[in-house]
Amino acid sequence: MNSLIPSILSFLSIFLLICFSWVTSAHTHEDFLQCLYNKNSNSISKVIYTPINSSYPSVLQFSIRNLRFNTTATPKPLVIVTPVNVSQIQDSVICSKKTGLQIRVRSGGHDFEGLSYVSMSPFVLVDLINSRTINVDVSPTVGVGGHISGGGSGMILRKFGLAADHITDAVLVDAEGRIHDRKSMGEDLFWAIRGGGGNTFGIVVAWKINLVPVPPTVTGFNVSRTLEQNATKLVHRWQYVSNKLQNRYFHQNFPKESRRASFIDARDFSSIDCIEMSWIESVLYFAGFPSNTSLDVLLDRTPTSDAFYKIKSDYVKEPLPEIALEGIWKRMDQLEMDEISESSLSFPHRAGIIYQIEYLVLVEEESSEASRRYISWIRSLLDYMTPYVSKNPRQVYVNYRDLDLGINNLAGNTSYKSKHLADIQNNFDRLVRVKSAVDPGNFFRHERSILSLSSW
Repeated sequence: MNSLIPSILSFLSIFLLICFSWVTSAHTHEDFLQCLYNKNSNSISKVIYTPINSSYPSVLQFSIRNLRFNTTATPKPLVIVTPVNVSQIQDSVICSKKTGLQIRVRSGGHDFEGLSYVSMSPFVLVDLINSRTINVDVSPTVGVGGHISGGGSGMILRKFGLAADHITDAVLVDAEGRIHDRKSMGEDLFWAIRGGGGNTFGIVVAWKINLVPVPPTVTGFNVSRTLEQNATKLVHRWQYVSNKLQNRYFHQNFPKESRRASFIDARDFSSIDCIEMSWIESVLYFAGFPSNTSLDVLLDRTPTSDAFYKIKSDYVKEPLPEIALEGIWKRMDQLEMDEISESSLSFPHRAGIIYQIEYLVLVEEESSEASRRYISWIRSLLDYMTPYVSKNPRQVYVNYRDLDLGINNLAGNTSYKSKHLADIQNNFDRLVRVKSAVDPGNFFRHERSILSLSSW
């Protein structure tokens, strides 16, 4: 009988700890809400959602793009705030900090590791779903959140650079709830928010962007070859010309599970079907929408993905040899498949890059075993690619967040710097200095964010 006492006491301790944690979270949650109500009229209740609200699940799930983070085991926010003005964002920051809650900020919900809406600590989610205003010529601000915060790679990258290269001003709410524009935040912080990663230095509520001209008509074409049709040799040769064509060309290469390589780049234009279209229609074309799809689909924010996925990235500086490409095809068979200075922005990947690789595995099964199997596969593929991609350090795209690169903690970690060399390169030290100046207490933080000097 006495031997059971330690086990019972241990169980009671765990039970009491869980109960205490739950009560503390509930108490903090009430304090946060009371703080918001004290700073606002009751009208703010229209943009507040808690788990007892019937609309809470739909608001939370609406911008979740990866079903890996839409399970019953996924930590949920204590409160969701969908602000309709900047003052409500300020108050959310102030009240979160006052009550000791973490804050997560979600724009489009495309964070590949769910870091914009998931936290292991009790947290508040500020969902910027209502920040979708675009004013052209008068006050050109666009709420595109994480895209620009991570640099903003897109279809006109080769000709005009990153989206962040064209930012001339921004409005940011800092860790104290204060509003800054470019002048008041200073050039160091303005530099950091354009490529240093989102939800790290503050909440950007508006960007001022210089627009660039696009042609009235563009031509798209697709080349598809199987391995039996020498797809390996074609892709191999493509690497040698892809970065030497005029910068008005945009190309993508898609090795597919059917052992077929599809890409848009060829020397023999007479053998391919060219399609003329408007610029905006080309956005649908490269996104894989069927021909004649209405442009209205771009206004539909309803998630189209019904898969769990894991994404990784690499940058290639030297063409992959044919043997490396053949190794990629073999590993795909293993799956069960039915001109700008590097320091001008905090985005570092510029000169010397031939192309970027995106590794994507989709899992349509909901079981954790299926997820583990596919994630293990994509990790093994990345290991295989190590000799062939950028190195010392290996480079990845900031916006392709990947917890396999390392997870930050606030208890001090000697390997902290090495975890970030992949995505921010030589800009690490400057980003840390900026973080230490504007948010020394690390109020804005997540598992891949820059931490202040006081944390390591």
